[in-house]
Amino acid sequence: MRYTTVIFDLDGTLLNTLEDIRASVNHILTKYGYEERTLEQIRRSVGNGSGVLLERSLPEGRDTPGFDKLLSEYTAWYEAHNMIETAPYEGILETLRALTASEHKLAVVSNKPDANTKALVRRFFGAYVSVAIGERPGIARKPAPDSVKAVMRELWSYPYETVYVGDSEVDLKTARAAGIDCISVAWGFRTKELLTECGAKTIITRPSELIKLV
Repeated sequence: MRYTTVIFDLDGTLLNTLEDIRASVNHILTKYGYEERTLEQIRRSVGNGSGVLLERSLPEGRDTPGFDKLLSEYTAWYEAHNMIETAPYEGILETLRALTASEHKLAVVSNKPDANTKALVRRFFGAYVSVAIGERPGIARKPAPDSVKAVMRELWSYPYETVYVGDSEVDLKTARAAGIDCISVAWGFRTKELLTECGAKTIITRPSELIKLV
């Protein structure tokens, strides 16, 4: 066994959440008279937390009047509507089952709000993932390594035996900051070409490939 511990990103890695995110963002935008965003625009905007997502979706960004109120409304709406179209990517459940059977410790670290992260992981992966951490007050979000290091402490895992699996440049930076290896996935919200440009050394195209690498 090369690694004892596998920490996953959530959106674009384990779950395809894009349609529910787009619907929630557009709910807020149309409510306040702003132009809706396309799926591709949302795809390019996710990865750095809800605040950055909404900032990138509004014409005036954080200078939008009442930005904090809009962010609060978006967060609440998405929390109530985040399991409509959202589903695991094909092959994910089988891969998590295999990793659990081989006694790997599995965790999730996401920039999604902590309550949303825990609810989604519990709903879809509760039988496999033992620890899930999202964005929360007082802890720097990815690409800061704080949450990843917190998971490693909780699981009693050392950096050399831990790998981070994610779909974006944010995940690559997070792994580097935490001093752990990273496996990038090409089925998520970023292209294989972009991941390569950002320095990805290992890129997989199917979840089952992960089993042989860890």
